[in-house]
Amino acid sequence: MLSLTVIAVVFGVIFLAELPDKTALAGLMLGTRYRASYVFCGVAAAFVVHVALAIAAGSLLTLLPHRWVQGVVGLLFLGGAAMLLFAKGDEEEEVREPADQSFWKVAGTGFTLILVAEFGDLTQIMTANLAARYDDPVSVGIGAVLGLWAVAGLGIFGGRLLMKRVPLALITKIAAAVMVVLAGFSLYEAIAG
Repeated sequence: MLSLTVIAVVFGVIFLAELPDKTALAGLMLGTRYRASYVFCGVAAAFVVHVALAIAAGSLLTLLPHRWVQGVVGLLFLGGAAMLLFAKGDEEEEVREPADQSFWKVAGTGFTLILVAEFGDLTQIMTANLAARYDDPVSVGIGAVLGLWAVAGLGIFGGRLLMKRVPLALITKIAAAVMVVLAGFSLYEAIAG
């Protein structure tokens, strides 16, 4: 059964973690070069694949004893928070312009860029962690996809305005704080049983 609470929590965590990531910048760059709706279709499809892989990995974690899973999830959330706080800025991804501006060429460029750039990324790891934590793959998947799509949409359609109004450092600190809180809950559950 769908849980709106899980969807909302996952959406918020993934949204905040993805906002300072290279995806928003890549979406902004692609959105200024090509038709935004074509770019979004490609990016959105890549995120569905990205989340499906993460949900599958997280579902495998649920086969382990509950205390172990909570301990691993807690440690991975702490690692994710550290990655956000201490990682250097990502290099800009180089994107080759397609020879034409057709839907398939532009959407394919967006799909390929995001699929490659996000494979094994922090939000994919976090999605797997959340899938293991909540043991509700459908709700986690919906929340994660919507969070990623929201960031992509902001990057593609309104990235310039957002980056002028919200300091990236603040977004990064909020995302790291949320992950530390989630780590605390998971580690508490691992210890308390």
